[in-house]
Amino acid sequence: MDMRALLLGTAFAAMWSSAFATARVIVAHAPPLASLSLRFLISGLLAVVIARALGQTWRLAPSQARAVILFGLCQNALYLGLNFVAMQWVEASLAAIIAASMPLIAATLSWLVFRERVPALGILGLVAGLLGVGLIMGTRLTAGADPMGVALCIGGALALAVATLTVRGASAGGNLLMVVGLQMLVGSISLGLVSGLTETLVVTVTPAFLAAFAYQILVPGLAATLIWFALVGRIGSTRAATFHFLNPFFGVAIAAALLGETIRPLDMLGVAITMAGILAVQLSRRPPG
Repeated sequence: MDMRALLLGTAFAAMWSSAFATARVIVAHAPPLASLSLRFLISGLLAVVIARALGQTWRLAPSQARAVILFGLCQNALYLGLNFVAMQWVEASLAAIIAASMPLIAATLSWLVFRERVPALGILGLVAGLLGVGLIMGTRLTAGADPMGVALCIGGALALAVATLTVRGASAGGNLLMVVGLQMLVGSISLGLVSGLTETLVVTVTPAFLAAFAYQILVPGLAATLIWFALVGRIGSTRAATFHFLNPFFGVAIAAALLGETIRPLDMLGVAITMAGILAVQLSRRPPG
């Protein structure tokens, strides 16, 4: 792994983690599902237009069509939708840590459901990572975190893990940016329908809201996606996924810096344990060489 890959991976982790703090700003000013639906609509249309300009087609291979639908529903609608709703009551740092546990959930499901062989390092990492997340959730619940909000975050991470395990070959056949854009549009339509049935559209427009909304579209929405694909193309998806171990640290640090959220000593201990667990799981699944 060269210096360019290290920089790309670190940038991706920081961008991905920053989405939670900025989402917390958005849901304080507007309905969560309507906001997310509009964000995906704008990001998706931008991605499709850029993809067409690059010569990509929306005639997708069957595996890519399945990925568009499943990831559009599980990742964009369920994972992010549940997180946006939850962050009306849950701190951004806690939501980021729970979301960062997705590789642990995916590895656990692979082990229990698909009978995938997990090396000793991976099992140790699973135990450590889940204990770390449990420690943080326990301290936050004791301090008054909303149980329903925590449950929604867990449900979102589970939805993303299931999608990650069940979609194969999404990157085969090219058209990656087109696939990403169409996934976003599937998420936008799904969230828009649910929002129309459940939310009242009341928006308080402030500079903070506009800045957070624009940031979500451009940085976690588009830039992080492009960096991720560049990273995967450089070092492969398994090695690239190792950078997920940075997400708990960045999630807590950015929420503290941007929103002033309190960092407790047990939070830092839980973050350290979780990071070590995620890193151990990813290293155990990395191919040799």
